[in-house]
Amino acid sequence: MKAAILSGKGGTGKTTVSTHLAALFPDALYVDMDVEEPNGDLFLNPEWNDRIPVSVIYPEIDNDKCTHCRNCAAFCRFNALIAGKALTISMKEICHGCGGCALVCPSDAIRYRERIIGYVSRGITRFGSPIISGKMDVGEFSGVPLIDRIRTMDRTEALQIIDSPPGTSCTTVAAVEGCDLAVIVTEPTPFALSDMKRTVEMLRTMKLPFAVVINKAGMGDRGVYDYCRDESIDILGEIPFSLELAGAYATGVMLDSVSPQLQKEYRKIMDGMKRKAGMPGVAV
Repeated sequence: MKAAILSGKGGTGKTTVSTHLAALFPDALYVDMDVEEPNGDLFLNPEWNDRIPVSVIYPEIDNDKCTHCRNCAAFCRFNALIAGKALTISMKEICHGCGGCALVCPSDAIRYRERIIGYVSRGITRFGSPIISGKMDVGEFSGVPLIDRIRTMDRTEALQIIDSPPGTSCTTVAAVEGCDLAVIVTEPTPFALSDMKRTVEMLRTMKLPFAVVINKAGMGDRGVYDYCRDESIDILGEIPFSLELAGAYATGVMLDSVSPQLQKEYRKIMDGMKRKAGMPGVAV
């Protein structure tokens, strides 16, 4: 089972849930695809074995050959090329590497170069479970190439937990594509519910089965519960709001010290995930 853990906005507890599931089930592969700000390693404390650079291509303009016809700039929908009367400039940071500008250039004035935009690392967590994590360099615009690189890596584990980027951006769509199940981690507040609705719309468009985990249960209001009931969305479990848990999170403490009752709740969540994906459940 390949399960994406995602959220409508940052800060709802997506990484908390995904890292605890990875720690509780050490046969699971934890994949941190929140490449703009990966932080699962802060809790899983892995020993890294590999660090793989990820590169993209970008156009380099030979202005001696360029006739400044502006075909390339007109073609580029991302405005990565600026064509003036005497100079054409490539904005490599926002280029998506489609290769179209070279195809429409009549004077063969465009060549492609490579540049590194981030790294993908592989290792073993302190719980003995495998981990893959992508991290985009500061200042880059898109983490999709890193996610695509992770997707091509050899992953044979039967259970994969994908810590996805928050929201409904291109990186989120790339992270959840091809998964068997999505789990939305939300909190019982109007703000979280508003963002969660967009995530639900995205997942329904992708025709991906999904369910909900409510973090910080016991605070806020009943809006999330009412919405899930009205939309027939399964709630797999609830993580209670607790200052003790918040303090443990702030210091990187995980299953080492959480209560047996909370471990039981995470097992219940995993059981629901497997059943939702049409697999045999786990002992709760």
